[in-house]
Amino acid sequence: MHDLVEWLGAQLDADTREASSVHALDCDIHAYLQGDLESVKAAMAMFHEAPGAVCDCGIPARVLRETDAKRRTLARVRDALTEAESADPLVSRPARMVLLVVEPIARDLAAVYTDRPGYREEWRP
Repeated sequence: MHDLVEWLGAQLDADTREASSVHALDCDIHAYLQGDLESVKAAMAMFHEAPGAVCDCGIPARVLRETDAKRRTLARVRDALTEAESADPLVSRPARMVLLVVEPIARDLAAVYTDRPGYREEWRP
């Protein structure tokens, strides 16, 4: 399961890099076309501090917000897996229950990336 979590984190990193570059370009072009060079500089400075927070220029900004939300969910999955795996299996029924809930969440998050290299059929929900 940790392989899936790590692989999914890499996919989210790739989405963030791609959307960030498109978002930055969209913001630059929009401000340039408006003839407002100072707005371009201000937007880019703010963008690098909080991607997606400066403007809502469409899909790239949404993808950045979406990958942030998925990254938070993935962190919760990772934490739950770590805690469940370190629990005493003879004593901790809740730990086994956590695995029953968390594994499908990770598989669901990864399902949108079935076309990417490294995706394994055993991860399919």
